[in-house]
Amino acid sequence: MEAALYHPDFGYYARAVQRSGRAGDFFTSVDVGPLFGELLAKQIAEMQRILNSEFRIQNFEIIEAGAGNGRLSADILRALMREAPDTYTATRLHLVETSATARAAHEPTLADCADRLASSSPALPDSFEGVLVANELLDAMPVHQVVMRDDGLHEIYVEGIGDTLVLREGPLSTPRLAEYFTALGTALEPGWRAEVSLAAVDWMREAARKLARGFIILIDYGHEAAELYSVTHSSGTLTSFAGHRSIGPESTATPWLRNPGQQDLTAHVDFTSVRRTAEAEGCTMLGFLDQMYFLLALVTDRLETLSVKERLALKTLVMPGGLGSTVKVMILGKGVGTPKLAGLSSHVRVT
Repeated sequence: MEAALYHPDFGYYARAVQRSGRAGDFFTSVDVGPLFGELLAKQIAEMQRILNSEFRIQNFEIIEAGAGNGRLSADILRALMREAPDTYTATRLHLVETSATARAAHEPTLADCADRLASSSPALPDSFEGVLVANELLDAMPVHQVVMRDDGLHEIYVEGIGDTLVLREGPLSTPRLAEYFTALGTALEPGWRAEVSLAAVDWMREAARKLARGFIILIDYGHEAAELYSVTHSSGTLTSFAGHRSIGPESTATPWLRNPGQQDLTAHVDFTSVRRTAEAEGCTMLGFLDQMYFLLALVTDRLETLSVKERLALKTLVMPGGLGSTVKVMILGKGVGTPKLAGLSSHVRVT
């Protein structure tokens, strides 16, 4: 999965500036239009005001991790420029993206907002105060796949036989995998498969340590561990996307072995482990809810002025069964107490 997605020459994400949208392989909230970024900007502006008024933080940093070509940050900055000019002026933007091809597009994408760009890099800043945004980043991080057998937990490996990739079972590559389930107090039943993203946990630990004071907004597909590692997902969640068609774990054809580097691979996020990792580094969870409730709380005062196009976009973003309920939002704070945030002012609920 690491090589198929991120190999610098042949990886799926490394070879293209943009993979989502009508001409890509899948849709994200950013592809719906600028409304998603505009609503995020409203929440970010409130966070900046909290940091400035209560903690005298004047240089406000926005970090977008997994920024792609920078479209989401461009939507956020343009909204701040219009609606919260003081926040815009105080902002220094850091775009974090592993693909050199996508990084080359950052300044052209930001265009009139490029003056706010402080860095474009594959790595997080060493230390920052402000807001870190990660939209559909963690689900694209490489996972270990495991299966429970009568004699214990086995790991699934990819092996090359001639020109064919096949799966084989073997012993665990690291004791961290068994420790992962022990820490959760979760036991898989014989025959169940599951994915473990140690990369997501490691990234969360690094991000939380580097955040000196501020907020983290995680937006992604996933569940609490009790649901993710249950009979509901006993085949795992590893899925391939190509041409807006997904083939999930219930398939016996192991579609993720086909055409490596030519399709997206994704697995649902274990938000319990992500949260616990952040909390161990001094963060506090302020809210965990469906995207629907988060965005509706932010758009309430704009409903009467939305254009027809914006209303259609909002419907797509909050539709139950679609982006509205399958995408979750987790907001963490560090060194900021427990402020009452606008995006958490409605129903804080996960379906």
